[in-house]
Amino acid sequence: MYIQLNSQVICYEKTGEGTPVILIHGNNGNLHDFDALAETMSMYHTVYAMDSRGHGESATPKEYHYRDMADDVINLITALDIEKPYLVGYSDGGIIALLVAIKASKLLSGIVCCGANLSPSGIHHRVLREMKKDYKRTNDPKILMMLEEPDISPSDLRRISVPAMIFAGEDDCIKEKESEKIAANIPEAELHILPDENHESYIVGTNRLFKYISGFLR
Repeated sequence: MYIQLNSQVICYEKTGEGTPVILIHGNNGNLHDFDALAETMSMYHTVYAMDSRGHGESATPKEYHYRDMADDVINLITALDIEKPYLVGYSDGGIIALLVAIKASKLLSGIVCCGANLSPSGIHHRVLREMKKDYKRTNDPKILMMLEEPDISPSDLRRISVPAMIFAGEDDCIKEKESEKIAANIPEAELHILPDENHESYIVGTNRLFKYISGFLR
């Protein structure tokens, strides 16, 4: 399905019935990254899986900024009259979930952030080096966004007034101290560092995340 949100066309899929959950994928991904998770979740929840702007079948913007993507989520919630959804965001989607909760906690029931960072310095240096090489080769504006954004402060996080679950893999490309910093500064947050998992192994193409968050999504 497609929806016009101000000047942005967003593609999304809706499945299931129950407490609403919005799934937000990572950089250069699309809503199908969550197919396995959405299939399981839709047995208990109304699941909205969306393509972020410039990804999947959503329209391509002139520029890429996380705050614009967060506004797309807020606009989707408002346009579809989704009552108090939970947000489940992976990587860039985790960043977007944080920004939505900072700006509009009153619209949400809670957030699940997987592999999110507050700034580019929260990414391991070796990964940043590879990202810089990729950008030099491709000039991909989505990579540039990751190299320049986000810029979320601890005081921003303290404005989040809904419960949060913060996840990262033991072998994540996000520094563990970054995940700890996020959880420490959100008033109602719990941190889970998952053993034997990397940045995407418990998210993309699997429903493994559901066993950790099923009790949270009430």
